[in-house]
Parts: sequence; structure tokens; C-alpha cells
Amino acid sequence: MVEVIVSILLVFGSAFVLLGSLGLVKLPDIYARLHAPTKATTLGVGALLVASAVQHSAVGPGFSAQELLVTVFFFITAPIGAFLVSKSALHLRLKAGDAKLPPHD
Repeated sequence: MVEVIVSILLVFGSAFVLLGSLGLVKLPDIYARLHAPTKATTLGVGALLVASAVQHSAVGPGFSAQELLVTVFFFITAPIGAFLVSKSALHLRLKAGDAKLPPHD
């Protein structure tokens, strides 16, 4: 039963990581590109970490706090990183349709 749960979580998480990565490459501008990795990839990595915690608790001596700490760290730092990238884009005065960075002065 544990293997089935871990397998489902791994497939689910991998699919969301793939979708987030494809969105980062394919979406047209920087603001749309921020949405894919921060939303889909965060959900995907969260599912992968839950799969790791389930597998570790089933095979190992018990619950491991490492997966929980990594999950908390990732869920805190991913939105902060996206916020900083969006503030940089606003500072460079990028519009929603701009695909390229403006030339430097």
C-alpha cells in the first residue's frame, strides 16, 4: 500500500514539476513565466517531499523531520524569490507583453 501511495505522489509531483518547467520556457512574458514555477513547481516539489516522507517513515525508524524542514523552507523561499524577480521586472519597467529585456544604458 505504501508503494502505491508513494508512486502516485511521485507521478503527481513529477507531472507538476514538468508543467511548471514547460510554462517557464513557453509562456510569453516575465510575469506569466513567474506564475508557472511558483505555483505548479511548488505543488510538484511538495508532492515529491511528501512521497519522500511517506517512504522514509514506512521503511526507516519513523518520522523524519528533514522532509518537513525542507518543505517549510521551500514553501517560504519560493514566493519570496518570485516576489524579488517581479520587483526587478517592475524596476526595469517591463510591460506584460515584453519578451526580452530592454537594452542597458
